[in-house]
Amino acid sequence: MLYTRLRKSPYFWKSRAHGVAMYSVYNHTYHPRHYGDPVAEYWHLLESVTLWDVGVERQLEISGPDAFDFTNMLVPRDLNKCAVGQCKYVFITAPDGGIINDPVLLRVEENRFWLSLADSDVGLWAMGLAHAGGWDVEIKEIDVAPVQVQGPKSKEVMVDLFGPSVLDIPYYHLGRYTIDGMDVVVSRTGYTSEVGYEIYLYDAIANAGRLWDAVWQAGEPHGMRVIGPCHIRRIEGGMLAYGCDITLDTNPMEVGYDYRWMVDLDQEADFVGKKALQRVRDNGISRLMVGVEISGEPLGSYNDGSMIEPFTVLEPSATRREPIGTVTSACFSPRMERNIGLAMLRIGYTELGTNVVVETPRGPQAAVVVEKPFIDPAKRTPRS
Repeated sequence: MLYTRLRKSPYFWKSRAHGVAMYSVYNHTYHPRHYGDPVAEYWHLLESVTLWDVGVERQLEISGPDAFDFTNMLVPRDLNKCAVGQCKYVFITAPDGGIINDPVLLRVEENRFWLSLADSDVGLWAMGLAHAGGWDVEIKEIDVAPVQVQGPKSKEVMVDLFGPSVLDIPYYHLGRYTIDGMDVVVSRTGYTSEVGYEIYLYDAIANAGRLWDAVWQAGEPHGMRVIGPCHIRRIEGGMLAYGCDITLDTNPMEVGYDYRWMVDLDQEADFVGKKALQRVRDNGISRLMVGVEISGEPLGSYNDGSMIEPFTVLEPSATRREPIGTVTSACFSPRMERNIGLAMLRIGYTELGTNVVVETPRGPQAAVVVEKPFIDPAKRTPRS
């Protein structure tokens, strides 16, 4: 595989042909952010079907005789509860409990795992742990790259591509298919909180153009549109973004994923950060990520650059006004018709209905702590 300082997704030229208006860099790779109108892309995601170039989700494969035990040590979830053919949203934690990455884990074989990585380096971390611990595993980035098909009409497109059996894939599970001689893994996952799928293409460098054209041909009759990551929708859904909502400086309990789900502190196996997170459980947290509604003029779609830096949250008293946290992601939700965001606040300010003040580019604005996710908190839509 060719490595350069800034890489191109295998789908780079196909997505570029659809008129990319803004790129960011994600996993050392050019990442299409939007195609000119993020709000129109948001509505299309809600009402129709969309195609995303997410080849930036680099696939780190862990295989070999010790693959299960090693991967189970790498993440806080108990992988004894992850069957072959199942996917799990996982954290990779540091010794102090901080979050290194939050990939989707795919168990493609008994002793073969893929980590579909968020935006941070994990390969060297995993290789260092394997070497230091004497684990009998092979760790490598593989030539597999996904696209996402998301939105209420995604099932119709996927049936046209793969046949009706694709509808039998449960939420957060995967299946294997062949399309026009190309091998793929299809998962019921996505970064939208909408109905959706990811198609993981083997030999992606050679076959990306053919797969893209096949998906586009199947999607056009259903009104498919190519879009970028819809941050409005992911914020509405309370989905976290690595680098702003979660970082090495945050732990799973602080961002609302406690030891009853994403962190299994009662499992027999050890994992990196277990002792630190046990202390967090026993001692409690001093801050927590919450949802906030922010008054004032619309803050934009997140993609417009207005949220590159977090907003400071202030204690609401006119006499105190001391910093009590930050808004880590925010946007104007067109269907809610209000500004919403995710905020990391001191624990004493996290009760629903608590009033705070948020410093925005237009000055201080009143805000209130509200329930998150803002829409569909039970995730009924993506499970449907």
